[in-house]
Amino acid sequence: MSLTDNLIGLAATPADELPRHVLARARFSLLDWMACGVAGMGEPLAGKLRTLAEAEGGAPVASVIGGGKAPARMAALVNGATSHALDYDDTHFAHVGHLSVGIYPAVLAVAEETGATLREVTEAFLVGSEAAIRIGMVLGRAHYDLGFHQTATAGAFGAAVAAGRLYGLDAGQMCAAIGLCATRASGLKSQFGTMGKPYNAGVAAANGVEAAQLAKLGFTSADDGLMGPQGFVPTHTPEPDPAAGFAVPLSERFLFEGNRYKFHACCHGTHAMLEALIGAKRRGDLRLGDVAGMTLRTNPRWLRVCDLKTPRTGLEVKFSYAWLAGMALRGDGTGDDRAYLDALCEDAELAGFARAVTVNGDDELSDLEAAGHLTLRDGTRVEISHDLAAPLSEAELAEKLRDKARAMIGADRAEAIWAFDGSAEDAVLASGIGRLLRADMG
Repeated sequence: MSLTDNLIGLAATPADELPRHVLARARFSLLDWMACGVAGMGEPLAGKLRTLAEAEGGAPVASVIGGGKAPARMAALVNGATSHALDYDDTHFAHVGHLSVGIYPAVLAVAEETGATLREVTEAFLVGSEAAIRIGMVLGRAHYDLGFHQTATAGAFGAAVAAGRLYGLDAGQMCAAIGLCATRASGLKSQFGTMGKPYNAGVAAANGVEAAQLAKLGFTSADDGLMGPQGFVPTHTPEPDPAAGFAVPLSERFLFEGNRYKFHACCHGTHAMLEALIGAKRRGDLRLGDVAGMTLRTNPRWLRVCDLKTPRTGLEVKFSYAWLAGMALRGDGTGDDRAYLDALCEDAELAGFARAVTVNGDDELSDLEAAGHLTLRDGTRVEISHDLAAPLSEAELAEKLRDKARAMIGADRAEAIWAFDGSAEDAVLASGIGRLLRADMG
């Protein structure tokens, strides 16, 4: 079977064949995405996009985070960008991108339009995410290294598959939706550091909705827009790996199980280090003043991303191993985006410790690992290591995500969102989530 055929089969997976434990993780992604969206609704880019939605008008069928309704495609655009504004959403490292911000906005917009239930929302998100991951693996890291933002490219296909499932597309229509998405998907890493990065996530969601809507209307497309001649994969990566997409069959494992969540409001490449330091601090009752120096080993690719030696702004601190290490050892709240003030760059204590931090690349470590040691002032050496791939139980994950939501948006807002946790009735309509996202909760 072709990649497109496999994706069509994935999109039509019966609900009873979707593993319960993976659906539970998809539900956690929904709650985390909602918290990130509410936290981002005051960002300047969110206001600009809401203004665009109001100016464009159209049928008000889907909720916009922060207020109002818009056509499904436009709501997906606004909500995708808004939820990625703080860059605090989940990451899948095999996909090389963020799943929730490109797919959930599309799913919820279509769900409000069609009257879908909360269970149908999580099912559609799961199959869409699985599609995005598997397309991302076919594109390979070479696609990302070439300059494409996989959240927006592979993510758009996931949004199209998810939206198409809710629209009830048949196999032919789903094929057309994937083909149309192939000529629509876009997003560049050159936008990183600007409003264009979160906009990429919104574009993915909007492109997915549009492709599914057009396919439902009978719009035609190339027979194989993904792998065919001059299709998306051969034109967007120098090293395609067609066999990678479904090398692991669905019957064996849903790759979405590997989705990871941010518990610190900084680059995901620093999180293994932060967890290692927090663990060492907890075990040894360490204080920043006890530590004379630190040597850290990390996957070499992170050295190009989050090893800023002398950050100049609070935003740059989020990409500095040395500064973040000092914050973690000092007990600063790295999970609160509001903690990353420009004043941190002038903090004498952090600057002094940063000069005693050495960071080296280690090819034997995965993207999810960090290791090294602390040297205490009394000469003691303390080994540190952490692997983000280490599994968390549902209870542990729920607790961490709930704490994260409280830190981002306050206890009242967080609890309102977590009312839609795993105990919610399957018959609850997605429109209830829409009402919550439209409201300015203080």
